[in-house]
Amino acid sequence: MKTNELRKLTTEELNKKVLESKEELFNLRMQKATGSLEKPSRITELRKTVARIKTILNERKEG
Repeated sequence: MKTNELRKLTTEELNKKVLESKEELFNLRMQKATGSLEKPSRITELRKTVARIKTILNERKEG
């Protein structure tokens, strides 16, 4: 998801998105451990998305 799209979401929606992304990340790590992961790049993509969302949330706290 692009940063511009994330900035349009409310703080509550962003918090929900972080939780969903972390759950998916956990499931992908489990798939990686069992050897059934089809798209390893998705892990990196999710980690970066979580970081983007947390950055936006921190900017809103400071602002």
